[in-house]
Amino acid sequence: MNKQIPFIASLSIAAILGGCTSSKLNIDEVSSKILTKGSQLPYNVLRDDLIDAKTGKNFEIRNGGFGSDMVGHPTKSNQFYALTDRGPNATFKGKFGKGKKFPTPNYTPRIGLFELQKNGSVILIKQILLKRPDGSLITGLPNTSAFGGTGETPYDANGEVIRLDMQRAYNKVTNPIRLDDFGLDGEGLVALEDGTFWISDEYGPHIVHFDQNGKELERINAFTKDKRVKYNLPQEFENRRANRGMEGLTITPDESTLVGIMQSTMYNPSKKVKDLDLTRIVTINPSTGKTAQYLYKQDKNQNSNSGIASIGDNKYYVIERDGSFAQGGPKKANPKAQKYIYEIDLSSATNLEDIKSSGVFKQDEKLGLLINGKTLEEFVKDNGWDKLAILGIKPASKKLVLDMVKAVNYPHDKMEGMWIIDKNYIGILNDDDFATWSTKGNLHSKMLGNGKVDSNTLYIQKIK
Repeated sequence: MNKQIPFIASLSIAAILGGCTSSKLNIDEVSSKILTKGSQLPYNVLRDDLIDAKTGKNFEIRNGGFGSDMVGHPTKSNQFYALTDRGPNATFKGKFGKGKKFPTPNYTPRIGLFELQKNGSVILIKQILLKRPDGSLITGLPNTSAFGGTGETPYDANGEVIRLDMQRAYNKVTNPIRLDDFGLDGEGLVALEDGTFWISDEYGPHIVHFDQNGKELERINAFTKDKRVKYNLPQEFENRRANRGMEGLTITPDESTLVGIMQSTMYNPSKKVKDLDLTRIVTINPSTGKTAQYLYKQDKNQNSNSGIASIGDNKYYVIERDGSFAQGGPKKANPKAQKYIYEIDLSSATNLEDIKSSGVFKQDEKLGLLINGKTLEEFVKDNGWDKLAILGIKPASKKLVLDMVKAVNYPHDKMEGMWIIDKNYIGILNDDDFATWSTKGNLHSKMLGNGKVDSNTLYIQKIK
């Protein structure tokens, strides 16, 4: 079922009927309610025929989902773009092993264009569905292992493996598991002045360039055998941890260099380094392929870097968060939940690509920089950051500029989108997971501790 739901009640009828406001945004004229309570984004219902595993009643899977990243419109200051990920999904172990339930398996990842009104409400202007180079729609289903797939077997809402023909039984040769090498789990978004977009994802990670209508133009990833790419990321990025890939993407003000940040410690060389606070930032010039690479030290092991936005002069805002809920919800309340924005500076950080192979250092083609034969992840796990500093390797400097739990008692778990409105104000958007959660593989509504269903909510905060 796919019925359309009207815009959320907080939207004014005048705003809807009156059309778009002026593209010049004066944030001081916008309703102050959005500063503390936020403003819900509009949504429609993807399906409402499933039974909630918690209540035994029907629940809505919503689109929604526009919270994986956000970025301001390059020329219209009252508009922003927001990105969905691969679609509703839930961890599940079925007949074919560990994987994900996809209750809407044909869902197409997309970009939404939204506009902020003076009364603090938000309207949806259009959706841009992502497409393959031939113009056909992509899905959010996993890639094959050749291009980043990590064995996430796709199942439908009933726990049946998703295969090419759902009317016929599974057969490895004639009716195999359905995967999609163009499928994206999008997490980072860049909007260029020419109307095109770059998106980074968690599968490859892939960084894909789309035209203004959502059709793929080119892509960058670490897979040297992928004939679709012109340039490659360093090969160690193949070792991303599943579901924690390139969570944030931005571009320098001159639009010459893409800057991506990994969500958590990569499995470099294996998952033995999982419980760590070392993450990586990579820059790449899409015109020349020139790359640089830096380290970012998280506040605590296994935190998530969920967004990055350029503010010029080698400085960036980075979202660093944990996965807890300050007010409770699917997990117990954690008043110490971390929902931070840091300002970082790469000018004082060490470019790992500049270190030559000599002495204790070796540049390995597949694992990156090694110290005495160990990856940087292994070295820090065994020796700590201080020993790394003695060898002259420094991470990006960072300073806290916003704590959203202190600022607004932030009720969501996933703070993932940043909109640099001007030099004083920033927009912040959560990922609502399509209002869907799961417990032991059983789907149900994503309820927050305040008794409300989680929804994409825009907050605006003064950051300096």
